[in-house]
Amino acid sequence: MTRRIFNFSAGPAVLPETVLMEARDNLLSLGGTGIGIMEHSHRGKAFLEVYQQTEALCRELAGISDDYAVLFLQGGASTQFFQIPMNYLAKGETADYLVTGAWSEKAVEEAVRFGTVHTACSSKDRNYCYIPTEVKYSAAPKYVHFTSNNTIFGTQWQTEPPAIPSGSFLVCDASSDIYSRPLDVSKYGIIYAGAQKNLGPSGVTLVIIRKDLVEKGPKDLPVMLQYRTHAKNESMYNTPPTFGLYVMKLVFQWIKDQGGLSAMNTRNRDKADKLYRHLDSSKMFRATADQSSRSRMNVTFVTGNEALDKKFIAAAEVAGFDGLKGHRSVGGMRASIYNAFPPEGVDALVNFMKDFEQKGG
Repeated sequence: MTRRIFNFSAGPAVLPETVLMEARDNLLSLGGTGIGIMEHSHRGKAFLEVYQQTEALCRELAGISDDYAVLFLQGGASTQFFQIPMNYLAKGETADYLVTGAWSEKAVEEAVRFGTVHTACSSKDRNYCYIPTEVKYSAAPKYVHFTSNNTIFGTQWQTEPPAIPSGSFLVCDASSDIYSRPLDVSKYGIIYAGAQKNLGPSGVTLVIIRKDLVEKGPKDLPVMLQYRTHAKNESMYNTPPTFGLYVMKLVFQWIKDQGGLSAMNTRNRDKADKLYRHLDSSKMFRATADQSSRSRMNVTFVTGNEALDKKFIAAAEVAGFDGLKGHRSVGGMRASIYNAFPPEGVDALVNFMKDFEQKGG
């Protein structure tokens, strides 16, 4: 078997090894069907069973009620950036956006094509190293949008934003922390997330949407951009990413076997706390995000010396730690430790950092 190293990539990201092995075993034949999972028709009985199991596990883990549709779409979160305002924001109407990083900036760029955007809060003044504590909503927003975790800057909303104005609904881009902790879906109108960080491979976008909102979008939009199209056709109006959905089913089952979202929360808290404790005690490394805003998914840190950062990243790659180079907006390092990232990988990284520091870099 090929030696696996510790993958700190921000996405596509690490998957549970048991999931990878089960997927491998079903590439040639899904169970006893004699047809590989990537070859099955999305209309056939074998795949329909996979789809139904995927949706059932998705609902079970987060306690998603029948008031919500669960959709498995394509186009990534970037398509949701424009599909949501296209369906729910018109000229003369306002939507409130909580701007805490590059992805919420991109969401704003798409929304202004359709209506007015009010920035209810922003942490751009300090290069997005914190989550704002003060939020000022507009008088009557159609919806309020926020990004729950900011992969580039290593910050995360610890809870939902303050209570939103009556008559609006809450929208969340949860791409990088979906199913990493308990989730009260009833507080949201729409939750969306690319699968490639916590739920599976790239190519599938999970959308959890309140059913009353499904029917509120205009009917003169292109058919693929209407949520009702996908809700009425169980996400199979066109051919869905069948293999991606199958892997998501395996990941959902893995999360359930680990103890569900509460267990994921404990697992992720313990991993992040261990790494942050070392950063706080280190004389060489420091975390870039404010302590109250730190992400459990993406730990960003620097030495304060760009040349030393590069030396550390190079040495880490040789030692079997991949994907630690930080985004150019922040520099330094970024350790992405999503659900499937093993705790022993954090232990190994901390020990490597200690050794690197003791040797003076």
